[in-house]
Amino acid sequence: MPPVHPDTKIGHVHLKVSDLDRSIAFYSGVLGFEVTQRYGTQAAFLSAGGYHHHIGLNTWHSQGSGPAPKNYPGLYHTAFLYPDRRALADALRRVLAADIPLDGAADHGVSEAIYISDPDGNGVELYCDRPQSDWPIAADGSLEMNNAPFDLGALLDEFAKP
Repeated sequence: MPPVHPDTKIGHVHLKVSDLDRSIAFYSGVLGFEVTQRYGTQAAFLSAGGYHHHIGLNTWHSQGSGPAPKNYPGLYHTAFLYPDRRALADALRRVLAADIPLDGAADHGVSEAIYISDPDGNGVELYCDRPQSDWPIAADGSLEMNNAPFDLGALLDEFAKP
């Protein structure tokens, strides 16, 4: 079988949440995604840039529940790709202003990433890619990603630049 078409992309993530309004406050109020539609009190759709939705949230089977156990199969994290370091710095600024704890940060060689959790304990990665021409390539031609430290202070300085 040939590989999937190279222009195929992940269109959206749809999450079960325990409190719809709390999740909207996180994804819209903190991260800045716009609510495009609500289905009563049980579901909402959010997006960036006018797309119909990048994030679906629902309480259909999870209203009032606790987070899923960490050692069970399921979603590890949702990753939001920002267009550049300045946009990623703005995301970090929003997270820090909301007093959301960071779960980690890493320079992966191909990208720089910040890790947080949403109100239901779902992992969230906020990242920006480096130009593909700058990606680290091993001697055998394979991609050589890593987990190097990521200087978040330098990233915030990026946002402060005019």
